[in-house]
Amino acid sequence: MAALRAPEPLDIPASRVPIPAGWHRGEAIDLWPGAPPGGCFVPSPRAPELPESFRTGIDRPQLRLFRPAMPNGAALLVLPGGGYGFVSIRNEGLDIADAFCARGYAVFVLTYRLPAEGWSARADVPLMDAQRAMRLVRARATAEGFDPAAVAVLGFSAGGHLAASLLTGAEETLYAAVDAADALSAHPMAGGLFYPVVAMDGADAHPGSREALLGETPEAALLARRSPATRITGATPPIFLVHAMDDALVPFGNSVLLAEAMQQAGRPVELHLFHEGGHGFGTGPRNAGAGQWTALFDAWLRRADTVSWPDRA
Repeated sequence: MAALRAPEPLDIPASRVPIPAGWHRGEAIDLWPGAPPGGCFVPSPRAPELPESFRTGIDRPQLRLFRPAMPNGAALLVLPGGGYGFVSIRNEGLDIADAFCARGYAVFVLTYRLPAEGWSARADVPLMDAQRAMRLVRARATAEGFDPAAVAVLGFSAGGHLAASLLTGAEETLYAAVDAADALSAHPMAGGLFYPVVAMDGADAHPGSREALLGETPEAALLARRSPATRITGATPPIFLVHAMDDALVPFGNSVLLAEAMQQAGRPVELHLFHEGGHGFGTGPRNAGAGQWTALFDAWLRRADTVSWPDRA
């Protein structure tokens, strides 16, 4: 009997790279017309080993808009990860935009503020930015040719926590309205969460993300307010979850926790657990099952929403 060969290494898109030229194709859209709410920016020393594509020192959060060649009438707000200590704009930003622009989506990638960079409202500033971003995306719908109701959010790792917080906390009043866009809804149509941080305590928690967002010793009430699995209601939008079971950084139990909470609330949810992929795989390993999630999400979203897209009418 022939011996089994060891599988080839996973072919995972690079993340630790210089900022690629493709990033500058996207139109830069400032999130706030003036100084953002939530306190004052105080830059932290940047670790010398961080690659350029891991963004820190974010005093002016921005959206980058990537336009599809053949629009399908829908848009995505993308929230990269980075443990709330940086924002990974290559593998969980530009790569995601390229994959979904090819499928017809207008893609907005958010470089959001990092809570430990001096903001007095540290536990709220990422969600402030996500709420504001969703409203600005909807404000651009007519000009960009997509349905303002057909906007979903995608989040990766700590960005998955931020996306889950938006899905469960879109109506939290965190800042005073600054213009007409703030009259629009911050509720996503649906959400895709990829190896997300969900648990804020217990065995499945990611301590680094929790400390960066909430501080070293957060009070129980703050932990509860930023634990999205406990905030699922009958109005929570549909959620699509992807996790690798060999993720050594954020256990796959985080996704299971959220899926179970959605089921208990009677809300639509789909969970994909893959045998391999590790953490931070972006569009996924090209030579393993987890690399198929972009097609799976696209198919799921077209059945999960309640609007008519022009390309499927």
